[in-house]
Amino acid sequence: MTATTSPKTFKAFGTRDEKDVLSVIRDPASDIRFIRLIFPDILGRQMDFTIPASELAAAFKEGKGFDGSSIAGFVRIEESDLVIKPDPRTFRVLPWTYEGFDPDIRWREAVMFGDILMPDGTVYAGDSRAALKRVLARTRKELGVEDLKCGPELEFFIFPSSEAPEPTDAGGYFFSGRHGEVRKEIQLLLHRMGVTTEYDHHETAPSQHEIDLRYLEAVEAADTAMIFRYMVKKVCRMHGLYATFMPKPVNGQNGSGMHVHQSLWRGGRNLFFEKNGPYHLSLLAQRYMAGLMTHAREISAVLSQWVNSYKRLIEGYEAPVYVAWGQRNRSAYIRVPEYQPGKEQATRIELRAADPACNIYLTFAVMLAAGAEGIRKKYELVDPVEENIYRMSGARQRKFDIRLLPRDLEEAVRVMEKSAVVKDALGDHIFAKLVANKLKEVEEYGRNVSGEFDKQVSDFEIRRYLPIL
Repeated sequence: MTATTSPKTFKAFGTRDEKDVLSVIRDPASDIRFIRLIFPDILGRQMDFTIPASELAAAFKEGKGFDGSSIAGFVRIEESDLVIKPDPRTFRVLPWTYEGFDPDIRWREAVMFGDILMPDGTVYAGDSRAALKRVLARTRKELGVEDLKCGPELEFFIFPSSEAPEPTDAGGYFFSGRHGEVRKEIQLLLHRMGVTTEYDHHETAPSQHEIDLRYLEAVEAADTAMIFRYMVKKVCRMHGLYATFMPKPVNGQNGSGMHVHQSLWRGGRNLFFEKNGPYHLSLLAQRYMAGLMTHAREISAVLSQWVNSYKRLIEGYEAPVYVAWGQRNRSAYIRVPEYQPGKEQATRIELRAADPACNIYLTFAVMLAAGAEGIRKKYELVDPVEENIYRMSGARQRKFDIRLLPRDLEEAVRVMEKSAVVKDALGDHIFAKLVANKLKEVEEYGRNVSGEFDKQVSDFEIRRYLPIL
C-alpha cells in the first residue's frame, strides 16, 4: 500500500456539527471511505481505530464501543467496555490518497477526536480530554474566563532510524542544518488539514528542529498538537527518516522542549493585557503566573512525565531548572515575550518547562488549574529575574526566593502525590493511575541504570524511549 498526496480541494475542516461532517462524507468527490477515531491514553500517546465511513452516522448517535482494558491508564479487564463518541468539530481529512496493490483500490481517510464514555453514557473518568474540559468549565464558572488559548512550540529530532540518535546534520540555532524541506512539507500538509503554523527553524542541537503552532482554544490546541506529532513522524518516515519527541536523546546537547504560550480570554478580549501594567500584564495575568510558579514543583510530573525528561532539565542547556520569571531570561521557568510590546493580541506568557512527549491535555489542564488557583487565592507575583540564574550565587538565589524544580521523576511524583491542585485537576482516577504508572517507570529505571547516570542519558533510555516517543 502507498500514500500519495492529493490535489483535491474540498471542505475538509471547520465543520460545525454532525450534518456538516456527513455532507462531506457523502460527497462522492471526497472519496472518504474510513474514519480514524483518535484519543490519548493516560501517557498522551495516540490511540486510534478505524471505522468505515458508512458507520459514522451511527457512531454520532450511539458512539463506537472498544475494549479499554489494554489502554494504559484505562479500565481493568473486568470493566473493559468503553465508548467513543466522535466530536464533529474535530473532523479533518488526511491530505493524501491511499492506493492498494490493485490500482483501482484507492481511498481517503478522515480523522476525528471524541469523548470517551461509559456504556451508560456517563463521562469516563480516565479520559484526558475530558479532564481538560472539566478544568476549563470550572474556570469559566468561578472566574468568568471563557477560554485558555495555547500556542505550543514543539521541538523534535530527526535521526536516520529509531535504533540510535545518530546526527543527520551539524547545524545549530538558525544555521547550517539539513531537512528544512521536510519541515516545509510537514507544514504544507498540515495547512491542507486546516492547521496553521507560524514558524519553523533548525534548533540549537544538531538534527534538532522546531515548528510552532498558532494559538488556539485549549482543547483544539491539544487536538492539533496530537495531529502535529503524528504528521511529523509520518512525513519523516516517508523520507526514510525517524522523528522523535524524546526529551533528551543526546548527551551534551540541548533536549527538546514544548514551550507553551498562553493567555486567558473573555468576550474577544485578552485578559492578560493591561496597557499600563508592568510588562503590559494585568493583575489577573500576574496572579496566574504566581499560581504557576507556586505550584511548579507539583505539576512537574505532568509537564515532564518521563525519567528521560529530567535529563533535559539540567543546568547549561537553556531548559528551566529554577522557578523564576523574566522577559529576556531564557533560563527562567516563565518568560514574558516582548516581540510586540503593548499589543493586546500578542500579550501572553511562555511556560518553558514542558516537553513534547507529555500528555498535552493533562499538561494544559494542570497549567490552567495552577494558574487559576493563583487568581482565586490572589497570589502575589515575585519580582522578575533578568540575569542568568545558572551563574547566580546561592545567597542571591535566596534573595529572589528562587526554588529548584524536581531533580528527577521520582522526586516529581512524590511532590505531585501531595498536591490537592493536581489531584483536583486530573480527577481521582487519572491521578492514581498516573502516580502508579510513573512510580513503576522509576522502579524499572532503577533496576537497569546506576546512579552515575543521574544527569546523563543511558543506553537503557535510548532503548526504552527512542522507539516510542
